[in-house]
Amino acid sequence: MSNFIIYPAIDIRGGKCVRLIQGDYNQETIYNDDPVSAARDWEAQGGEWIHLVDLDGAKAGHPVNDELIGRIANAVSVPVQVGGGLRRDEDIERLLGLGVTRVILGTAAIEDRAFVSRVLNKYGDSIAIGIDARNGLVATRGWLETSEVKAEELAVQLAAEGAQTFIFTDISRDGMMGGPNVEAILSLAQVSGRTVIASGGVSKPEDLERLAAHAAEGIGGAIVGKALYTGSIDLADAVKKYGN
Repeated sequence: MSNFIIYPAIDIRGGKCVRLIQGDYNQETIYNDDPVSAARDWEAQGGEWIHLVDLDGAKAGHPVNDELIGRIANAVSVPVQVGGGLRRDEDIERLLGLGVTRVILGTAAIEDRAFVSRVLNKYGDSIAIGIDARNGLVATRGWLETSEVKAEELAVQLAAEGAQTFIFTDISRDGMMGGPNVEAILSLAQVSGRTVIASGGVSKPEDLERLAAHAAEGIGGAIVGKALYTGSIDLADAVKKYGN
């Protein structure tokens, strides 16, 4: 089996580790008051990466929880990737300087193409592109708006600009524990020729099995959030079975 990485997710809002349902800020569950200890726990259970989302940043349009993110990056020895409100060169530079390995651009990929081209050229694989789709169309601004751009078209264009890694979320599946949209994820990997990390909807070990079966075709991993916090997926067990 090719490289398949399970990314435990820590969504930060108000300094706490939370989960939202379908990106709805009114549907929040707090899972841990201390995101640093949550990150350490996931590393101890075999997590090979930590996936952080600055939910406050996604809403504000600029990073809000930098200091906390820096503390998390320094508290674990595994690489950390971060998304949420990254739309300026200096924000990316600051987060990478705080010890973050990879930053994720979402809204900017649609709204500021010159910026994306520039940072892909400068930082290469330290940049991942987050493509969040609703009915195949890219959603932006913390999922509050839907564009007219097709997810696959955007991936092809940005792969040509140098993007190596995409993180794909089918919003209709997120937080609903209904399983990921494997067909859409695989299709995105095939049309772009790049690595795609699945996000949203992974709710049971069988979901990871379905995704990992396509590792050789470009599905490079899965971000798992709610299922880890509710215990329906055991991280140590999943890494052993489906990880590298």
